[in-house]
Amino acid sequence: MNEIRINTWNELQEAVFADSYNERIGRHRSQFVFRGLSDTDYHLLTALQRLGGDYPAFEHHLLRNFKKYAHQGMVEADTDWHWLSVAQHHGLPTRLLDWTYSPLIAMHFATANLEQYDKDGAIWCVHFGKVHQLLPDELLNALNAEGADMFTVDMIEDKIPSIRKFNTMQSFPFFFEPPSMDKRIMNQYALFSINSDVKMEFNDWLTDHPDLWKKIIIPANLKWEIRDKLDQANVSERVLFPGLEGISQFLKRQYTQKDALPFNQE
Repeated sequence: MNEIRINTWNELQEAVFADSYNERIGRHRSQFVFRGLSDTDYHLLTALQRLGGDYPAFEHHLLRNFKKYAHQGMVEADTDWHWLSVAQHHGLPTRLLDWTYSPLIAMHFATANLEQYDKDGAIWCVHFGKVHQLLPDELLNALNAEGADMFTVDMIEDKIPSIRKFNTMQSFPFFFEPPSMDKRIMNQYALFSINSDVKMEFNDWLTDHPDLWKKIIIPANLKWEIRDKLDQANVSERVLFPGLEGISQFLKRQYTQKDALPFNQE
């Protein structure tokens, strides 16, 4: 079974850190990446897919207009991959999905929305190393030649110079690390996934590859405890969203009373 329902904080820790020991390097360095969702029924849809309609046709125009209105100094290099990363980071609907190397940060995103405390949450865990083993030879060879486990935007640009070319390739997903644009990217230990088929839902692809993932279900009645322990461990908006907005979100939740939640945790 790919779905694992936990019932305690300790079971959650065991589930997210399972299989994290890397014998090759002799350290606990998991090859899973994580995505936390406040509702277990949410699919792994990109913001572009959630637009509906003829969204594949929208992608080019969204990015073209973003480039037009954004300051050119926003990107380190004028490539599609740099622009996509910056656009995703600032809320533009793209074909990218946000992930993190940190299971604790995934727990944060699964429990941060107090309005979803009547719903079970979830943490998706995907083995990026096994995903990358299914890449076309040209890309897999590029990873191996670099001695790397993860792509950077520069490595991608060398093999796939544009999204237009990417669209002509066989359907496959991969993960890559964005440039360290600001502290939010670094503090969230962030990376992105992308698929050459813009219409492909990551859920569907994972269903066809059941050995690459697991989904940890967080019961609604456990969210409050997890949230308190994460805050105590300093995994909160105050750190993950540096600045006044992050502080405000953190303080708002700190002063929200249990009886104001949609599901009474008592």
